[in-house]
Amino acid sequence: MNKNTPLNNGTAPGMKIEVAIIGAGTSGLYSAYRLTEDKTYTADQVQIFDLNDRLGGRLESVILPGMNFWGELGGMRYLTSQEIVTTLIEGYPLTEKDPAKRKPVLTDQMTPVDFPMGNPAELLFYLRKQHFKQDAWNIAQRYGEKLDTRYYLNDDDLGFSSDQLFNKIIYEVLMADPWCAKKYAKKITKGPSEYDFAFMLTSRDWDDIKPKLTYNFKGSPYDGRKVNDLGFWNLIKDQVSQEGYSFVANAGGYYSNTINWNAAEAFPYMVGDFSADVVYKTIQEGYDSIAYALANQYIAKKGACIWSENKLVTFTKDHINQKTHKYELSFLNLRTNLIWNVCANSIILAMPRKSLELLDQDNFFFNVNENAELDRNIQSTIMEPAFKILMGFEHPWWKQLGIDSGHSITDLPMRQCYYFGTDPVTDNSMLLGSYGDMETETFWKALSEDTVLFKVRAAKSASLSELKALNEVQATQLMVDEIMNQLRELHGKMVEIPEPYVTYFRDWTDDPFGAGYHAWKAGVSVKDVMPYMRQPDPKEQIHICGEAYSDQQGWVEGAFCEAEKMLQEHFGMKRPVWLNKDYYLGW
Repeated sequence: MNKNTPLNNGTAPGMKIEVAIIGAGTSGLYSAYRLTEDKTYTADQVQIFDLNDRLGGRLESVILPGMNFWGELGGMRYLTSQEIVTTLIEGYPLTEKDPAKRKPVLTDQMTPVDFPMGNPAELLFYLRKQHFKQDAWNIAQRYGEKLDTRYYLNDDDLGFSSDQLFNKIIYEVLMADPWCAKKYAKKITKGPSEYDFAFMLTSRDWDDIKPKLTYNFKGSPYDGRKVNDLGFWNLIKDQVSQEGYSFVANAGGYYSNTINWNAAEAFPYMVGDFSADVVYKTIQEGYDSIAYALANQYIAKKGACIWSENKLVTFTKDHINQKTHKYELSFLNLRTNLIWNVCANSIILAMPRKSLELLDQDNFFFNVNENAELDRNIQSTIMEPAFKILMGFEHPWWKQLGIDSGHSITDLPMRQCYYFGTDPVTDNSMLLGSYGDMETETFWKALSEDTVLFKVRAAKSASLSELKALNEVQATQLMVDEIMNQLRELHGKMVEIPEPYVTYFRDWTDDPFGAGYHAWKAGVSVKDVMPYMRQPDPKEQIHICGEAYSDQQGWVEGAFCEAEKMLQEHFGMKRPVWLNKDYYLGW
């Protein structure tokens, strides 16, 4: 797997091309790959521009000194039901169960491996100062008991795990709508146990349900309203009380799942990502390998170029070359601080919400006085803050508790920690020390802005000079001290936790990303906004694509699906031969 993709941080004033792609994340790289692979354009007619000095956008895989495996600071896994990303990594057809008999799509080969979720009998919950193992609910249910927690749940919610309670809420809302209950009765079922629910709904089924589903609960302030118009927090609280909401928010591990985002969009997300039969995978060479593999496929073609450290300032239709090229784009080269111009006939803004808002909002395209609809639709998603802190230890202290992999969950501000792995030679081990999101972000922001950084120290096969090269990405000493206190509280007194020898901190709220991932606001007509964003103005060849305005927010697959639909709808491209013709790409 080649991660030495050449980037050009220079300039080429006066360049004239057909398609300017802004953003070297997964949707931008995928767009360039598809446009040139199928020879819709030659590579010199399609150029990529990005203000960063690396590829991948919000994918970032790193190796800490003293270890020979990858840790993830951004996106870290995929679902095998996500067919574009799975096919690009694993080859096609996916119906062929023997991977050796599949045909690769990309030249660079990636090694798919199971994403380790660990043993629930060993992994921890620590909620309201109460310790228990993650399989505690299942064990209690096996003996006909209801696990006693420190949450004052409604009587008919007692004994449910957080995942089971999510499923119960979704089941009852779906079945309370007579239309939904009649049409999908065979696909929405309740098992022999009161804790078991099954949702055998396809993406097409969900797209049928989401705009129509009505909330039918007499006495509720939301009775008769469309679920699409309700916030998920509002709905959960109405179903299981505020105490029930606190339980699923805390025990679910992600506050972002239970913020007041679009409840209709939350339903398929929750049952699709957090149900028991989900299969997660990742890439042995680091999850950002998918970005590099796409980039390498594009860059191998004559004339291809990824212009790094070049920031799009604005674009206009009023320029001297408008007879041959519709737009002139102005870039600021961050190395020289000079502005240079490029002419193009199409622009693909492969960018999240914050990046779009950082562009010139007074130009003809973004001007709110001329295009209020675009402004409203750009703001139709919630920017969800997220940050990660990788920590390197000289031995895997968590194995003393029988923990090998997976993640433990707490209501402390650290929220989750992932046990990423151990180098078999050095025994140095990596922990995702905190996976904070939403309301915990302000807790950590105050600590991350301190001026004293964590001081690295030498470890086995990790020299001090090698470690000091990472000084710019160290967490602050205050953050590390606070995380260590919380790690010790979470894991209890049964294990002594040593100090780390290195950290690696990434806050995705920083510009130009603005968020780790996105969620649709309540009341947004997602089925209308998604196709709108792929070409906001039918008179302009300007397109927006990416995870932020997809129906698989937070996933690389969402970025791929939006890019693929944009290419088919607005660039006249045919569905790729490697993609199953029946795979549903969404609205």
